[in-house]
Amino acid sequence: MIKKAVIPAAGWGTRFLPITKSQPKEMIPIVDTPVIQYVVEEAVASGITDILMIIGKGKRAIEEHFDRSPQLEESLVKKKQFDLLEQIKKISNLANIHFVWQKEMNGLGDAIRYARDHVGNEPFAVLLGDTLISGKGDPITKQLIDVYERYKSSVVALEEVPMDNVHRYGVIKGKKLEKNVLIAEDFIEKPAPEEAPSNLAIASRYIFTPEIFNYLDKTQPGKNNEIQLTDAMRDMVKKYAMYGLQFKGTRYDIGNKLDFLKTNVIYGLKHEEIAVPLRKWLKEFAKEL
Repeated sequence: MIKKAVIPAAGWGTRFLPITKSQPKEMIPIVDTPVIQYVVEEAVASGITDILMIIGKGKRAIEEHFDRSPQLEESLVKKKQFDLLEQIKKISNLANIHFVWQKEMNGLGDAIRYARDHVGNEPFAVLLGDTLISGKGDPITKQLIDVYERYKSSVVALEEVPMDNVHRYGVIKGKKLEKNVLIAEDFIEKPAPEEAPSNLAIASRYIFTPEIFNYLDKTQPGKNNEIQLTDAMRDMVKKYAMYGLQFKGTRYDIGNKLDFLKTNVIYGLKHEEIAVPLRKWLKEFAKEL
């Protein structure tokens, strides 16, 4: 059973400047909860008990969020706000969470290399810290773990995207093995539409066997002069079987402003405290558009 996960959260978040000048993009809230907390909760709901976060300069707020806050807890006790106290204490007890610093911003592949000592010889999950996936049924990471348990090889989450958008993603070339599962033949990083082997994009969730580290070590800087995870996967699939799961659920990429706003509305409509008044306001506001 896979018990370890890696969450890369070291990027600058330049698309969200100026707020990310002092605030990690992973700490931007969806309603009242930071994005990265949702990601951690997905991992925990999938059976993960040990999480390593790869962070960088300006990300100290992430560490503080998952640590205890005795003064805040004492204040909530005095005010008899026990429901809030329980929520706050739960955050620091979600899992065994560790941190390591990425010294330079050299890409996702380089960030994952920092997990080698922590992971050891175990298979592990990777969840990108700025992307939410609302699954139908089991959490998406649990769906990937189930595929890993059947095939004992690396698995990536796949999402069907419009062909015009494939240039934004890593894309799989593969053959269908069973419903929603493909065996990979190749991976292409951000191809032009005419060069894309499919419109199935890698969707921010992975299960890797530890062999990935050997390929990351050999990977040269690629697009944007960074160590691209997809490039390492291209080499690895030549020797080791890798699979793709077209998952059941919806991906919310909060890496751009429009999708961030949409996601807040969608999650707000599910929030027990504000769902009813928000829905009412949206209907009234829509009449004025």
